[in-house]
Amino acid sequence: MELAEAAKKARTWACYDCGKCTASCPVARVGGDTTPRRHVLGTNAGGDGVLSDGTLFSCLTCGLCETRCPVQVSYTALVRTLRELAFREGVEPECPHGGALQSVMRMMARGGTQQDRLGWLGQELKTEKNKGAVFYWTGCTMYYDAFFSDLQVTTLNGSRAAVRLLNALGITPVVSPEERCCGHDLLWNGDRTSFEMLARHNVRLVAESGAELLVTSCAECLRTWRLDYTPYLEGKPPRILHISEFLAEHLGELKLRGDGSRRVTLQDPCRLGRHLGVFDPPRQVLAGVPGIELREMRHARQAALCCAGGTWSNCDRYAKRLQVERLHEARATGAELLVTTCPKCQIHLRCAMHDPRRGDEIEIAMRDLGEVVAGALA
Repeated sequence: MELAEAAKKARTWACYDCGKCTASCPVARVGGDTTPRRHVLGTNAGGDGVLSDGTLFSCLTCGLCETRCPVQVSYTALVRTLRELAFREGVEPECPHGGALQSVMRMMARGGTQQDRLGWLGQELKTEKNKGAVFYWTGCTMYYDAFFSDLQVTTLNGSRAAVRLLNALGITPVVSPEERCCGHDLLWNGDRTSFEMLARHNVRLVAESGAELLVTSCAECLRTWRLDYTPYLEGKPPRILHISEFLAEHLGELKLRGDGSRRVTLQDPCRLGRHLGVFDPPRQVLAGVPGIELREMRHARQAALCCAGGTWSNCDRYAKRLQVERLHEARATGAELLVTTCPKCQIHLRCAMHDPRRGDEIEIAMRDLGEVVAGALA
């Protein structure tokens, strides 16, 4: 019955087996066994084997197949539902780093942890801990910096830049020590129970702050707040914006200077782009920074290549091939800098760059969009 309901919600019954989904699947294209069509047809057949299929957690849920499907099958929604059903049966993905990141997420879901969530804030940044009109949602970037220090990950610089930009606009945002993981990865790996614990806590936290606007630099947090938290929001919820959307609205209020010309290229995150349709704001922001010349990669906007990060359950040789391919595309533009709008994109692309077998053929400087704008403040 649950499989039948999943098929109905995802419109898998509309599939006429054309194969365009599998032909467009990044993992399948680089040699992986993942085939969206197999999951769709398996669901339609009603067999429980689809839940134990070893490729269920290989899907990146990037949404590229949905842009090619002629009958609008919601494949990412199907995969998420199948993973929830599989999780109930004790089927989980093999997560790298000993599953440490997932353990931290579940610890936060259950509460009682003492987090140093504000240690990254310098004295020059003005923030509030409890009440305010604007809530800056940090996400798990501080954990990423700690886990991946060997990759020279600097995701927290994007958060610092965002707060600095808010301050430059006369805003003192709430940055809460009680914020917890948004639950994105747990939800997409099938652990809805832990996700719901996090969702209820976070929604209550922001509601109690009195914030009318929530801004985040994380594409996955944005997708989670804007779409997946909807059932938990009560009353008048805050407006929810990615930092690129916020800056696009307020760029004219910032005094920016140029320091010569600089060629950049842009990574479109799957969650920000294909999932939410936010393509123009990052480009509008870059166009407003003096001296910046945007050079688009071969695959951009709806056709952008995924960083292959997924939910920390896709770190295999196929992911590495996709990351290397994306970095080659970035280098081919002649850009000096790769701008990201999602911390996970930065982490996974940096990981690929640190492969000693690749040399410097795929190396390129990388910064968060907020860093680029904050660096141009007069």
